[in-house]
Amino acid sequence: MNGVAIGAGVGVVAPASLWAQDPERSLKTAAELGPNHYPPTLTGLRGSHEGSYEVAHALAWRGEKPSDYVALDEHYDLVVVGAGMSGLAAAWYFRKTMGADARILILDNHDDFGGHAKRNEFHHNGRMVLSLGGAQNLDSPGNYSEAAGSLMRDLGIDQNATDAMNENTPDNYLLGGKWHGSVGMSMPTPDGHVTVGGHWYKFFHGRGEYAAAVQALPIPKHEQDRLIAFFGGERDFLGDLSWSEQYDYINTVSYNRFLVDRVGLSKETVAIFDAHLLILNGPSGWQHTVLEAISAGAPGLRAMGWLTNFIDSLAAMMIEDLAEIRMFPDGNASVARLLVQKLIPNVSPGMKGFEDVAVARFNYSELDKEGQPTRIRLNSTVVGVREADDRVVVEYVRAGMPQRITANHCVLACYNNLIPYLCPELSDRQKEALSYGVRVPFVYANVLIDNGRAFSQLGVEFTQCPYDAFQWVSAAPTMTNGGYEPPRSPDDPMAVFMMGSPTPAAEGGAGRDLYRVGRHKIYATTFAQYEAEIRQQLQSMLGKHGFNHHTDIRAITVNRIPHGYAYFYLGLDDPEWKEGEAPHEIGRAQFGRISIANTDSEATPLMDAAFDAAWRAVEEQTT
Repeated sequence: MNGVAIGAGVGVVAPASLWAQDPERSLKTAAELGPNHYPPTLTGLRGSHEGSYEVAHALAWRGEKPSDYVALDEHYDLVVVGAGMSGLAAAWYFRKTMGADARILILDNHDDFGGHAKRNEFHHNGRMVLSLGGAQNLDSPGNYSEAAGSLMRDLGIDQNATDAMNENTPDNYLLGGKWHGSVGMSMPTPDGHVTVGGHWYKFFHGRGEYAAAVQALPIPKHEQDRLIAFFGGERDFLGDLSWSEQYDYINTVSYNRFLVDRVGLSKETVAIFDAHLLILNGPSGWQHTVLEAISAGAPGLRAMGWLTNFIDSLAAMMIEDLAEIRMFPDGNASVARLLVQKLIPNVSPGMKGFEDVAVARFNYSELDKEGQPTRIRLNSTVVGVREADDRVVVEYVRAGMPQRITANHCVLACYNNLIPYLCPELSDRQKEALSYGVRVPFVYANVLIDNGRAFSQLGVEFTQCPYDAFQWVSAAPTMTNGGYEPPRSPDDPMAVFMMGSPTPAAEGGAGRDLYRVGRHKIYATTFAQYEAEIRQQLQSMLGKHGFNHHTDIRAITVNRIPHGYAYFYLGLDDPEWKEGEAPHEIGRAQFGRISIANTDSEATPLMDAAFDAAWRAVEEQTT
């Protein structure tokens, strides 16, 4: 698999084609790209797109980097490596601390800002259709730290705004925090997919007409009977164990092993629950402990004797009021856009803020204008960061040209695993800690279709597809937050939002190793292969309702996220470290004028963790 991935990526590209040695090479500046250059509307392979990863892979895989750089006459108060949420927040906190005139440059290897918070924008039949290409929502913003909460309030996302977001989200849109929204289960058959509607997250926990729903699934009757008994809590599957033995069991045995050994389900049926865990957390039930899985909403709460009262309350919370989820129609891309417009007002001078962020047009040619205090330089892959006397030297490759700039301070808001290659002078202990976690890979696809008539006949806004490449399928966001006007009738164009996890559901493998396999699979899969999977799955799901993928699909955007959400520790794989000794704590240590800000440094894949990390890094550099 490694060989396939390398062969499909940078391995076939000679270093000379990754960076030029000619200082006279012409570079296309942001200004030269013009106001019509607008990455959110690009289709095909996005996310980790071609041109965004080759230079970094050459550095990390083969130790190759340019030997000479063009020294630009540019010196900044702060250089930030990475224009994701942590990077943008670090720039904002630094400016708040040091003043609006502080000179800040943000470098990013992609052609768009926001990191995983990517915006997918379509235009068809006179309508704009929005969806998200990564980070989805605000998770319990009322519980953010003071540092993260103050940033949100600065952006206009206060309690009144989050209340309005809730009001503006239709009651049937599950991903927007509406827990009573429909949840289907879709399974393939020789005659196309069968979709059983209702609310499967409630069915999982013995609520509603769960028995009838299970009996409608195209699985053997003996598997149906076992699922019904399991969901309904008809027996205690751990009844032969003492209380202490039960506690040890749920913390040391994988959830899927419990389902196979104790519940008696086949490995084929277990995939029904893997679909939920793979997309929600990253690994399958083979890598979750029993307690981790049921705490994440997987079923089993009514079938564990004395544990029922305690953990069943968690399930009830999930179904009724798990968290205060709020969502923009382009996911957290709107938060990134609010930050960028605050940092560089000319990017969208007419934008009011929270009320129109989703529909405002951004002029990317304004991001890197000379003379403005804050600049964002895209398509720029950093390959070296080091202290030199009283400053930091930052080296990067942009449009094939190796360049060098200097700064008083630097914040690395990039992937932890890359930092040892950027800063080889780090101690071996810190390098090892930075390399410990492996980010969770994902693929998010958005499919523009001519109209929503066939999808409306599916009977659900959201469905799980446990036996398909894309395990979650939903209508693209239907809320009006940020001024967006979503599709209002089945006759309008719509986008289908599809989420897939490439991580294998394999027994016995560590989560980190399986994430690497998933990442390599992403790089080795062509757009044509993704397109074929998407067309086949949608045709099988919607064909019986009149859908024809040949004529109804108007555009496809596949957002590859090989280095996805931050690694969080798993009970089956990771020890319990003493405070201050966990890899993320060791890895994030400040080294002189250089600090680290990312969700890796918090071991938590949430936006507020990105903000907290940025605040910590700026505090280190300014106090």
